[in-house]
Amino acid sequence: MATHTEYPLTFSSLDLGFTKLKNRIIMGSMHTGLEEDMFGLSKMAAFYQRRAKGGVGLIVTGGISPNKEGKASPLAATLEREDQIVQHKLVTQAVHQYDTKICLQILHTGRYGYHNEIVSASDLQAPITPFKPKAMSEQDIQRTIDDFVNCAYLAQKAGYDGVEIMGSEGYLINQFLSPRTNKRKDAWGGTIENRTKFAQEIVSKTREKVGPHFIIIYRISLIDLVEEGNNWEDVITTAKILEKSGVTIFNSGIGWHEARIPTIASMVPSGAYAGYSKKLKDVVSLPVVTTNRFNHPQQVEVSLKNQEADLVSMARPFLADPDLVQKSFDNKADYINTCIACNQACLDHIFEAKHASCIVNPMAARETKYKIEPTLSPQKIAVVGSGPAGLSAAKTLAERGHLVSIYEKASTLGGQFNLAKVIPGKDVYAQTIRYFKTCFESLKVKIVLDTAFSIEKAIDYDQIIVATGVHPNALDLQIEESSILTNYGEVLSGKVELKDNIVVIGGGGIALDTSLYIAKHPAKEEHTDDYQKYWGIDPEVKQAGGLITPEHPKPKRKITILKRSPGKMAKNLGKTTAWIHRIELKKLGIDLLSEVTYKKISKQGVQIIHNGQEQLIEAEQVVVCAGQHANNELYGQLKQAQHKVHIIGGAKNAKGIDAKRAILEGFELALSL
Repeated sequence: MATHTEYPLTFSSLDLGFTKLKNRIIMGSMHTGLEEDMFGLSKMAAFYQRRAKGGVGLIVTGGISPNKEGKASPLAATLEREDQIVQHKLVTQAVHQYDTKICLQILHTGRYGYHNEIVSASDLQAPITPFKPKAMSEQDIQRTIDDFVNCAYLAQKAGYDGVEIMGSEGYLINQFLSPRTNKRKDAWGGTIENRTKFAQEIVSKTREKVGPHFIIIYRISLIDLVEEGNNWEDVITTAKILEKSGVTIFNSGIGWHEARIPTIASMVPSGAYAGYSKKLKDVVSLPVVTTNRFNHPQQVEVSLKNQEADLVSMARPFLADPDLVQKSFDNKADYINTCIACNQACLDHIFEAKHASCIVNPMAARETKYKIEPTLSPQKIAVVGSGPAGLSAAKTLAERGHLVSIYEKASTLGGQFNLAKVIPGKDVYAQTIRYFKTCFESLKVKIVLDTAFSIEKAIDYDQIIVATGVHPNALDLQIEESSILTNYGEVLSGKVELKDNIVVIGGGGIALDTSLYIAKHPAKEEHTDDYQKYWGIDPEVKQAGGLITPEHPKPKRKITILKRSPGKMAKNLGKTTAWIHRIELKKLGIDLLSEVTYKKISKQGVQIIHNGQEQLIEAEQVVVCAGQHANNELYGQLKQAQHKVHIIGGAKNAKGIDAKRAILEGFELALSL
């Protein structure tokens, strides 16, 4: 599949004033947690070097604070002293072994920090942190400007090619820029010119210190997506001031972290926010980077062809596949391990104080931990089941040189990912199945579909891996009428016709996904303009923060979710996405009852006890999403027959199983055999 036939990714003729990049895709900033690790910078060096080897022309690191007040947490990384330079040279020297440039992102979190020394333009507490900031004095402001400059100078001495000054996403500079958080009455508040002064001083003094050839990327907030945010006139005023102050490139920032509108989750259409970078590109003379939910070179090609930007930033896609750029140049798009924007192993890990990695690529940010090495004794290995665990194991085994056959009783590979890919906003999950299929072809993995693995076949293999997944749990209550009863697997696979009044039983992520599927089925293709109307995003940013009244769809069905446990729906889902789904439940008019005791299922619906009162929840259909249990019968049979057998994924342990754990287990087992 060609990836750059219409509009080449190369632009060797485009001189950005500091260098000529070999392609238009840059690796955007993302925090990995390695920044704070005891041996983190050596691990960071390996992480970024791997992406440089894969062909990316420009890398922006995760955020590094210029001083202690700006740290995201008490142990977060800073660059403020000369003695820190030597460790950063590990990173720059590793990257510069390839034709790649690297910029350090300078990030002052302001009121978003999780510690008691945080500061901001005013003393207004952010809704996403328990700490209240101190309003910065004139002395604090001048010292912080000097700290930004010092950080950039130290980065230059450490060998970085430039810095990215983080002026968006609701961090400190953005807090000065926005009337939402800047209530100052002095020269640093009031008019947009005054509110921009903090950013202007940082940029101009940094340029003066580092000279004319050092890259200064400024991450500008193009749409805040919060009340009392800036409008487009404010954005352009800021851009024009900074353009004259020494910026090399404008990078696009979209939304504050406290905004209640998705900007990077899987339901965000590709290039949904590229129109704002185009609006900026039309009024400034500097190169502009567009971003947010690009995960494939063909999407980049379309954006560039539409002249929405000069460059396109991808971050998480480089976790999923460090060779994304090289594969695009080699016309091997089908071999790209596509980011599915699930956030489970990257952003959610960071919020849990863990190292970031990737659900579809367990090696991401673990380059010094794992190595895929050729086996010295190739074996014939059967992998039974082609869900995420089986796919991961089969691919890694074949990469090491084993002779692999994968057995699947269904007619297609993918297992539970075939259910996930039909959930609205999760169609990208199909790309993971495509990736594994393509790899299997080149690795000569034998694929056996529509076939249940039997004990008799086991004799043909040296080892067997059971990855047979899970079965949906049945209900432990009185069922008088089973004809209205079904489960999530039957619904998501299209085996049942959906009725108009449906009760969903269960309070986890599967119940939530299934409810969204039911509410939107049949789903139309979600175009960017539909997405903006649905979430209340103004394409012109005429109003403060770019917010308009959202257009809620009329519910297609009456849906009620029942769950035994108290509290929020899907409370174990990741912090970065759970809130989005709960908002959608409200938008779609889905009712939720928690702390429910089930009595029975009848023709009329579900008889329950809620708040001490027995009542009937009427329903034409009841969909059970009440957990799963391991499908491990085959493992027991093979073990009893004394075959050399292993078990992974949901078949090993159904409790809390997800694709992240399944893929990692398959990968690690394959490395050990």
